[in-house]
Amino acid sequence: MIEVLAKLGRGPVFLAGEVLECVITFTNPLSASSTSASSEMLAWASAQIHCQFHASENRVALPPSDGSKHDVQAENETVFVPNRGERGQCILSTPPKILFCDLRLDPGESKSYSYCETLPIDGPPSFRGQSVKYVYKLTIGCQRVNSPIKLLRVPFRVLVLHGLKDYQFPQDEAVAPSNPFLEEEEGLKKDSRLADLATELLMVATSRRSLHLYNISNTRGKVGTFCIFKTVYKIGEDVIGTFNFSEGDIPCLQFSVSLQTEENIQEEFQRRRGQPVSFSTHARHQEACLHTAQSSFSLPIPLSSTPGFTTNIVSLKWRLHFEFVTSGESAETCLVRGSQSEAVTWTGVEQMEVDTFSWDLPIKVLPTNPILASYVSQFSSTNSIAI
Repeated sequence: MIEVLAKLGRGPVFLAGEVLECVITFTNPLSASSTSASSEMLAWASAQIHCQFHASENRVALPPSDGSKHDVQAENETVFVPNRGERGQCILSTPPKILFCDLRLDPGESKSYSYCETLPIDGPPSFRGQSVKYVYKLTIGCQRVNSPIKLLRVPFRVLVLHGLKDYQFPQDEAVAPSNPFLEEEEGLKKDSRLADLATELLMVATSRRSLHLYNISNTRGKVGTFCIFKTVYKIGEDVIGTFNFSEGDIPCLQFSVSLQTEENIQEEFQRRRGQPVSFSTHARHQEACLHTAQSSFSLPIPLSSTPGFTTNIVSLKWRLHFEFVTSGESAETCLVRGSQSEAVTWTGVEQMEVDTFSWDLPIKVLPTNPILASYVSQFSSTNSIAI
């Protein structure tokens, strides 16, 4: 038996365009119960990154696939097909890299190999929606002589930041920022500069603040005003807004604010013309606000959520969904006197006419530092298999 251990050194979240580095260790374990330990042989091992796409048959109509030749190859157990047995289509893959050929391991011996590959910058982000899924995996294939191939899959998450693709790094390394205390290889140096550039672009895009004021009104009059200081955020940030009901003509009894994503299939791929958009709620704030002059809310954008993006099949947008419940009567009739004693108490009315209306405010949600997103990732940095 040989144990195969794959470890992502920096965590399971990456930006498109970064270099993924994985250390793969092959070990022939020395079992204490074994009396006749022997050497183990592997014919070869190879690694490859691929993105698997899966769509709901009830919501998405995809054109027929012409991958019949690929399916014939997949039936052959001696051919390295990274997405063998996976659902959906392989829409993106990197060239396979051979780790070794003819590896012999004595009892207790282990050998490690480093796999490095640049993630395609024009690929889709990782996404698990109601209609479609984009899933990235690093697949390591190993084979013994005269045995079927064994696959070790290492899932990871990819964030896409638009603008990195067109950026040209300076050719003169002397003027490029560097750390004189570290000796870095050229690929790793460029990779670190890419992460620094992404952090800078995100900071510039999400730090711009300007007052956005919106009047909240229905057919009967003004309810209040809503204030928000920015509409561009990173995942992991809080969306903060304030309400002012003091200048309203119509009493507001209750409001709710939901942080939602809107998953929309492009028209040419819709299963039914005019099919409804899919919504997902990530955070919600609800509050009773009768006779409240001012109020506020704070909704966190989960680090595990997907920033907005658009592909040829689906688009994902973010929004704030507001719902207001207003009184159909004047403010003076909302309360009645409870008793005529010296201690005056007031109680609410048992029934009253109400009006409800809703409002949607689009916002933009961008990625964040992949190291920060790794802390809450559902994927493990270490995966193993025994062959």
